[in-house]
Amino acid sequence: MVTFAHTDSGTDEAAWATSGLGGLGELPLDSGELGDMTFILLAAHPDDESLGAGGLLSRLAGAGADVEVLLCSAGEASHPGSPTTTPEQLAAVRLAEFAAAMSGLGLAGRWQFLELADGKLAQDRAVIARHLAEAVGRHPGPPERLALVAPYRGDGHIDHDTLGAVAAELAAAGGHGLLEYPIWYWLWAAPEHQAWQNWLRLPLSDGEQRAKRDAMRSHSSQVQPLSERRGDEVLLTDRFLGHFERAFEIFAWQPPVSGRRGAADAEGIFDAVHLGAADPWGYEDSWYEQRKRALTLAALPEPKYDAGLEIGCSIGTLSAELAQRCGRFLAVDASSAALVRAARRLAPFAGAEARHLTLPQQWPDGNFDLIVVSEVGYYLTTAELGELFGRIAGALAPGGTLLLCHWRHPVSGWELDGDAVHALARDRLRWPTAGLYRERDFVLETFLAPVIQQDPEPAHGT
Repeated sequence: MVTFAHTDSGTDEAAWATSGLGGLGELPLDSGELGDMTFILLAAHPDDESLGAGGLLSRLAGAGADVEVLLCSAGEASHPGSPTTTPEQLAAVRLAEFAAAMSGLGLAGRWQFLELADGKLAQDRAVIARHLAEAVGRHPGPPERLALVAPYRGDGHIDHDTLGAVAAELAAAGGHGLLEYPIWYWLWAAPEHQAWQNWLRLPLSDGEQRAKRDAMRSHSSQVQPLSERRGDEVLLTDRFLGHFERAFEIFAWQPPVSGRRGAADAEGIFDAVHLGAADPWGYEDSWYEQRKRALTLAALPEPKYDAGLEIGCSIGTLSAELAQRCGRFLAVDASSAALVRAARRLAPFAGAEARHLTLPQQWPDGNFDLIVVSEVGYYLTTAELGELFGRIAGALAPGGTLLLCHWRHPVSGWELDGDAVHALARDRLRWPTAGLYRERDFVLETFLAPVIQQDPEPAHGT
């Protein structure tokens, strides 16, 4: 985790100016096609949008693109020690500044305030994901004609990292393009850092530079001191703002993937997600993920299992908990990038292993008395999921536990959603449900394999 403070002098813009940023390739976004595209931008705080993507927003507005901006917090925690301005007062000021910036960029009325708490967005990850999914649903069309714009998921600020991770997940799942804009990265990183060397430039016209500059100035509570008193100092100094006065903006770019996808596409898609961030879904910091993990573990009907299998383990956060309840444990995933981190988490457990497998086409040998399928079923086609349940039926010991847990909102670009996955499990397996927990965001269900094994229903369409 990167540690920095806004008061740090950081890397001077002069160092970046001689680093080769100006020689980066250009974004493959044809200005003539922008008017036919949709862009949904996430901002953690008022001013993020102007600093990181003000020029892009100005261009999109000029091109007539369909644009929606989701502002997550009012940035009320920017001056926690202010002797003159309460957080509530500052929130009102910053929202007015944001509205002025949006108007100056040509996007008046094309934004929504989510009313979440500044500095605590990791706790509201599921809420943000739901709002973003709903925004995507408001803009129907080919998935590849929609791009998400979000803070760089390795920016170093927990709010920025959270939004970047949420956007990366939805973009990968839906086949959308993803533009990540760095902000604090320019302060704490140095030209020797490797991440930026694969990013792309968006050259700005003189008019776009002026619009961006004016939008940045609209956030006067951040670029000027609130007062001369201690605790009201300027937050964004001229030295820091120098990073955003370039004749171009820089984005990490993930291109869209067209067409419906299944297991065969999983490795490339999720390798890209995991290579972009150490914890792309916020497993460690998100209260949603922590709570869901605790409920998952509590739903297991047995305290111990002889042999466990987790399908789609990602970086192994749940795996480490499951391994403690299994004499032998195997975690599998299609992403080799994710498995590197999962293997590290499982290293302390002698009977645990992480293995690269793309299911259901590949399947591990042996039998298990616990199989966990969490947040992965909708990344398969209907036929693949039917085959997966057939594999599970053949590998789960009589009386063994199958646990399914899935997000309940639409998963753009894939055939299935969470409720469909669970409905298909009930239809194909016909196993008794040992427990069912359902809330707005996810469904958690446990099944018990019959003591006398029965064949699952044949997969339709196979």
